[in-house]
Amino acid sequence: MGTIGNKTAVCGENLDISSPAIDRAVSVLELLAQSRRGLNISEVSRKLGLPKSSTHRILLTLESRNCVQKDQRTGRYAFGLKLVSMTRAALANMEPREQARPLLASLMQKTGLTVHMALLESGQAVLVDRIERPGTPRAGVWIGKTLDANSTAVGKALLAFLPKDEFEGEFGSRSFVRRSHQTITSIARLRDDLARVRELGYSVDNEEDEAGARCVGAPVFGPEGRIAAAISVAGTTEQIPESRIHELGPLVRQYAAAISANLSMRLAL
Repeated sequence: MGTIGNKTAVCGENLDISSPAIDRAVSVLELLAQSRRGLNISEVSRKLGLPKSSTHRILLTLESRNCVQKDQRTGRYAFGLKLVSMTRAALANMEPREQARPLLASLMQKTGLTVHMALLESGQAVLVDRIERPGTPRAGVWIGKTLDANSTAVGKALLAFLPKDEFEGEFGSRSFVRRSHQTITSIARLRDDLARVRELGYSVDNEEDEAGARCVGAPVFGPEGRIAAAISVAGTTEQIPESRIHELGPLVRQYAAAISANLSMRLAL
């Protein structure tokens, strides 16, 4: 192995290890992660403000490592199989998910509803597990998907128990996307809603992220009492009428507390 300028030669290859190159590659991957149909070179270049030549080199390198794949018909790039397998492996070894899964399965059986688990990452709720009742129609939700924290039950359960300075620093001046006519887009209203979450111990997404859907969530805490994750049950407004929220809230909170206890016990060993 030798060094050539800002490149390191490994096994006959010159690998650019400069921070800007890595930063650009990660930005490309983050952009593709948010796109359902994939993006072509021009779209990636325009959205990230990168030269087309640089964008092309980054995508070719990522494609050669199976981190992205190109649709030869449309010229659009999307996540490749390597990233999918790496994500699955990382999630499978994630401590909160590992400790929670048996209880999440039990919650699904008890309620007959889809169960989610999420972590907070860069101001969004990231789904790390999802357990569906057999026969449930597939929805546009998948493990690894990012969700708005202000409009989802898992997101609000995560936000409600953040230290105040962290919440204000991340969300105090943020503008929120309106997902439905029920979405909370005012920071003042969000603060009030999160205060109710802290009082009740559970959160509610009442058609705020998607019309016709409701979710009830609760926080999961780590060994030092810090918010670690959140879980929720999700269904249609027919499956979760408003009268059922008062039944589901304490139940989800109970399961979240059990997961918190398991997590604290495991990490203390």
